[in-house]
Order: sequence, then structure tokens, then C-alpha cells
Amino acid sequence: MDFYQNGIITTLHNLVDRPIEALEQDLLKFSKTRPMGLILPSLYSELETPALATIVDELKHVPYLEEVVIGLDRADEDQYRHALEYFSVLPQNVKVIWNDGPRMKAIHRKLVSEGIAPEAPGKGRNVWYMIGYTLGSARVQSVALHDCDIVTYDRSLLARLIYPVANPQFNYAFAKGFYTRIANQTMNGRVTRLLVTPLIRALKKTAGEKHGRAKVFLDYMDSYRYPLAGEFAFRTGVISDLRIPSDWGLEIGVLSEVKRNISSNRICQVDIADVYDHKHQDLSADDVEAGLSKMSIDISKAFFRKLAAEGVVFSPEGFRTLKATYFRIALDLIESYRNDAIMNGLGLDIHKEETAVELFSENIMIAGNHFLDTPMETPFIPSWNRITSAFPDILQEITEAVELDMKEYKS
Repeated sequence: MDFYQNGIITTLHNLVDRPIEALEQDLLKFSKTRPMGLILPSLYSELETPALATIVDELKHVPYLEEVVIGLDRADEDQYRHALEYFSVLPQNVKVIWNDGPRMKAIHRKLVSEGIAPEAPGKGRNVWYMIGYTLGSARVQSVALHDCDIVTYDRSLLARLIYPVANPQFNYAFAKGFYTRIANQTMNGRVTRLLVTPLIRALKKTAGEKHGRAKVFLDYMDSYRYPLAGEFAFRTGVISDLRIPSDWGLEIGVLSEVKRNISSNRICQVDIADVYDHKHQDLSADDVEAGLSKMSIDISKAFFRKLAAEGVVFSPEGFRTLKATYFRIALDLIESYRNDAIMNGLGLDIHKEETAVELFSENIMIAGNHFLDTPMETPFIPSWNRITSAFPDILQEITEAVELDMKEYKS
């Protein structure tokens, strides 16, 4: 039975497999004084997958949610109409944001005119607009977020994820989900296992020992069991001041912002699933703009940006040292993963593991060179506090746009 607390944030375990009905009974009580919502970033293509169909079917039976907000990307008018019908089976107050529709595009152009709009489309921008809608609607006080590609989904994942920020007796303002990454009798989670964990530990050796603030941040990041999990929950009072990245650095950027804005005793991670699987990205060794290759570069840059803000000075020589340190730590971890897999009767392809580490080590250098060559890059989307300072009525405009879209295009 694992009750161990490590690091500087609280870990909430799944110790006794408490029945989902008991969790939901608690959450239903909490909802009377602390209404809860769920935001779901979705590509239209995900409406055609079994994963999202399962998620919707599970959400039908969730009694405590006040609001479900879906951010819909890459959808034309007919596809938006279909999405409205698709999600209409949910019993909660459902809102579908048509990011490619004329009303949301007009709002986006307005923000572009002031230079404060998220530039690249993607999950980061989608999540950002859903947060804006949630702040504007003001229906909920706690909100959870998870992806739409979870093929092993059941509603207990959501219940455990939102419980820490929904319980009025708890002080948590942010909860990060974690879970075992085992599927098809093998270990998954390559980017966390083979990039993030060894990179954090290499940065501790190369930067943390010289910079106290950097060490505090790296110790904090090393406390998370699965820092790249796309599942987290907030009290809505803390999200208006968050600046999130628009690229694959989203999860690392969110954790960095949480550290900056919230004291550690109000942060927790929670075990949300015994089995978890979702769609997998290709390694894309020959294309730095795709798959896990691009992801590893964006994630590395997210770490470098944060540590620079903490006073770490990077140089080409420093990045070469970091690469060598990372490479050694990562190879040692592969040995640990291999032994863990063998003892549990799991498969682990050492050749594929080392191939990924070799690619990630090269991409750390690419990310480092990019960081040094583009010092004026501003990948963070502005906080909603800044947006509402420039446009005081913008949140109301977003909620009105969503309402008008749904009224006009609903079959």
C-alpha cells in the first residue's frame, strides 16, 4: 500500500479503491456550495473515434457537474452542427465553442489587433479560450480539464481529479492527475520517462547546484509523478492570472505558472486511474516539426525559459554539458525501467528506448540553440487578467458569441 509522500507537493493516493458511487455522493454535496465544471479540448476528428464516444457515454452518468465546455477545433459549419447534436445527449449545461466560426474569429482578430492573441492554433489556444468562457460564464468555482483521446476512460477518473479542488474542507487550488502508463503489456510514457525526468535531474546537476531558485523549481517539478499528464483541475479563482504556452510545452508551462502563483501547500497530485491509455504520437526522428521530436524540443524550451527567468544564464558550452549529463542519466534510467518491466512480466524494447534517448539528446541541443538565437520569443499566451484590462467586456463577448452560435446552428 503506497502512502509515501515525496517532494514538496501533496500526493493523494488511491489506497482502497473507494467505490465511484461514494465519491460522486461526496461531490454532489460539494456541488451545492462549490459548483463544478469540465472543459474538453477537442478536434472535430475526435468525434469520429471510439474514445470520445466512451467519454460522452460515461459523462452521461455524472451527477455533480454544472457545466461542460467543449472547445471545438478544425470544424466547418456542418461539422459544428454535428458537434452540437453529438454533445446534446449530455444532461449537464453543455456549451460548444466553435473556434473556427465567424464570431470567435472576429473576437480573435480583435485581440490580434492589440498584439495579445494566441498566435498558433492548437491545444494551448483552445484551452485558453475555454478558460475565458468559463471565467465569463461564472457558473462554476472548480473546473477540471482532460483530453478527448483517453481510450480507457471511466467517470471515476474525473471524480478523483476534481475531488481535491471541489472539497470545501481541502485547501487545494490546483490538482494534477497521475496514473500508471502501462498498455499492451509494455511501458508507455516515453517522453516523461526518457526526456522529462532525466532532463530535470541533469538540470539539477548543471544549473540547480549553482542557483538556489532554480533548484527549488527543479525540486518542485521532480515532485510530480507524471508531469506531462493532460489532466488537471483548478479553483477558478486562480486561473485568470495564468499564462500558458501555446505549444507542446503546455503541461510544463502550466506547472511552472502554478508554482509562480500558488503556494506549495495548495498544490497536489492525485492518482486518477489504474489503467490509462490514449493515442500515441510517432517518434518522428526525421522531422523536428512533428510527433515526439517536436514535443521534446518544445518541452525543453519550456524548461530553459523558466530557468532563465530564475536567473540561470545559458550558453552553448552549458547546453553541451547538459546534453552529456542528460544522456548518461537517461541511459541509467533505461536500465531501471528494463528491470522493472522484467519483474512485472512486461516488454521493453531497449533499442527503441535508446533510439528515443539519442533523438531527445540531439533535440535538447536544438532547443538550446533556438533559445539562444531567439531571445525575444514570447510563446506564452497573455493571462486573462491582461486581456480584460485591454478589453473589459471581452469575457461577456465570448459567452455571447458561444450562446449565439449554439442558438443559430442548433438543428
